[in-house]
Amino acid sequence: MSCKSCSSRLIAEWENEVVEFKQAGNDYSTDRIGSYFSALANEANLRGFERGWLVFGVNNNSRTVVGSDYREQPERLQSTKMQMAENTEPSLTFRNIFELPTENGRVVLFEIPAAPRGMPIAWKGHYYARAGESLIPLGLDKLDDIRQQTSSTDWTAQVVAQAMLSHLDEQALQKARESFARKYANRFSTTEVMNWPMNTFLDRAKLTQDGHITRTTLLLLGKQESAYLLSPHPAQMTWKLEGPERAYEHFGPPFLLSTTALYQKIRNIQLRILPDDELLAVEVSKYDQKVVLEALHNCIAHQDYNRNGRILVTELSDKLIFENEGVFFEGVPDDYVTGEKTPRRYRNPFLAQAMAELNMIDTMGYGIYSMHVGQARRYFPMPDYDLSEPDAVKMTVYGSVVDPAYSRLLIQKTDLPLEEILALDRVQKRLPLADEMIKRLRRDGLIEGRKPNLHVSASVAKVTASKVEYIRTRAQDDDYYCKLITDYLQKFGSASRDEIDKLLMGKLSDVLDSDQKKKKVANLLTKLRRSGIIRNNGSRSQPRWAMAK
Repeated sequence: MSCKSCSSRLIAEWENEVVEFKQAGNDYSTDRIGSYFSALANEANLRGFERGWLVFGVNNNSRTVVGSDYREQPERLQSTKMQMAENTEPSLTFRNIFELPTENGRVVLFEIPAAPRGMPIAWKGHYYARAGESLIPLGLDKLDDIRQQTSSTDWTAQVVAQAMLSHLDEQALQKARESFARKYANRFSTTEVMNWPMNTFLDRAKLTQDGHITRTTLLLLGKQESAYLLSPHPAQMTWKLEGPERAYEHFGPPFLLSTTALYQKIRNIQLRILPDDELLAVEVSKYDQKVVLEALHNCIAHQDYNRNGRILVTELSDKLIFENEGVFFEGVPDDYVTGEKTPRRYRNPFLAQAMAELNMIDTMGYGIYSMHVGQARRYFPMPDYDLSEPDAVKMTVYGSVVDPAYSRLLIQKTDLPLEEILALDRVQKRLPLADEMIKRLRRDGLIEGRKPNLHVSASVAKVTASKVEYIRTRAQDDDYYCKLITDYLQKFGSASRDEIDKLLMGKLSDVLDSDQKKKKVANLLTKLRRSGIIRNNGSRSQPRWAMAK
């Protein structure tokens, strides 16, 4: 259905509990939008709709198009998505925002996804609903209706009658409070969260139901010796090392802590991914901790615990393979690579919501996207998914270079869009690629050869006269220069501006002139000072820089 026909249907069918019309000018309150977001998402869930609509530019009384000047700049309009995601619980945002020009003015349509099964949506801690055209608090009956949608089907939502607070791990509880406090630092002080009674905290973190301990509580926070309360369903992750040396270790609850313990078993050495005589030698860790924990947390969140299996992490010499029980839920992995798709359903909604509250995952579908971006930033191949087994998901994270030309290209061209990086990854893995993308990559000089024998272009320094010139003019990331400054201060205690200039001027790109280099150094010092990393012990005219701590 087109945006125009969608708008016409919405207006013609009048307002109801899942559609709201507003004239809405440029100063329309974001808090008001958030309240309607919560109400329309919850009502769509209760009425079995996939979405609700908030429509700006239509008179609420006459139902005629009058136009709206709400955030006419595209960037400001799209930023509303981020504002919704930051203040909804669990995090959710508009599926789409459409702008429809009409002869009577501009109409803006906000497409609001229905609240996921078992997960009522709150705005800044308050749940909303509709009563006719009125915005009202979500009543306890409706709140229970949504929460109980998974009570009979969601394994992780089941209350464990025998479980008590004494079955929970004290260290895991402390970390859970700290994680929750960080997530909601703009709403609660850390001291306030730490002083909440235990039952209050567990309920607010969506770990318990009205004070009753659930399977989710035990999975994330339970003592290792309390795992028997989940029997016959094994709560276990296994790390297995394969190769010339072989080893394994099992990890049980509390998963909030044991995922980090499993990560520490992985042999995460530093790698030089390019030889010294080719461009620039780059050292990176074999695996990125955020990528590994994201993959592991996804396994926990999406495991089909009814299948009585364990989560398996196999470490090979050049890769990690993550396996969890159950088919891939809600679509296919490729749907989530760009970060644009938001899942409507979850296999374990109660567990997913609790993990989101503790900052272990998000519920927006960004996990797969963030893992791909993390690998690209380190010049490594993209993760691979294997769905060949009917009731299991396997994901591979690479810890080595597959094609040096691919890594060299990412090092040189730091502004490549993710879409092209994904395509180049398919080229290096000899996977099929659409003809349109082949033409695009060939036009940009990124690939060579003839189909099907395509390969990543090796002429990565063609924009300069030589490799030496390329190295001389190539700028490093700000983090590189900031680390040079902090390393110097840690070694020598302090430094004047002249000493900092001498440290950096020869390392900055020769594309910059002298004044531009000095301004660049000043910006780096300001960045470090504002971040609280360094401080000026001198004066403004004669600074003396030192580490803040």
